[in-house]
Amino acid sequence: MLSFLKCVVVSLSFIIIIVEKNMKKYLILLALMLNVGLVYPHCQVPCGIYDDAVRIVQIEEDITTIRKAMNMINDLAGKSDAQSLNQISRWVTTKESHAQNAQETILNYFLAQRVKAKEKGNKDRQKYVDQTLTLHQLIVKLMKCKQTVDQRNCSDAYELLDKFTNLYFEQHGIDHLKKLRKEK
Repeated sequence: MLSFLKCVVVSLSFIIIIVEKNMKKYLILLALMLNVGLVYPHCQVPCGIYDDAVRIVQIEEDITTIRKAMNMINDLAGKSDAQSLNQISRWVTTKESHAQNAQETILNYFLAQRVKAKEKGNKDRQKYVDQTLTLHQLIVKLMKCKQTVDQRNCSDAYELLDKFTNLYFEQHGIDHLKKLRKEK
């Protein structure tokens, strides 16, 4: 949340400097975008405020929520009373929302900003290819989580996220991630 607020401040500062005349219009537009969810929680301004390990933990929480939603849907399946049907609908919506959130974090944070392309011949090219391929496979698994209630998709998503984590982080990042997991 702190990173989000810092990005908003940076973005607002930029807007103030560039468009002082139309400030009120731009602030209203920004407020509307925030209220309807059009602004992703990490700006794509080169603010330099990143916490990759926090994003991994968020994705893990999304996958955990998807798994719980699948369990609840399976438990409620076959019941036809109004309350059970209402709960199934809510759990399906929750499952969809968390899968989408994880996909957006992967797309808008890791693929758009953090995983840097490497040209052919670069010594780190294969690492880049492996990271990109793993993230693509994870996005597809999350899509499968939306489409089914098959727990294997959650297990596969966890494995792919773990694989990406090991490809992406140096030891310092792994240590930071472990510390965050303990704090939960």
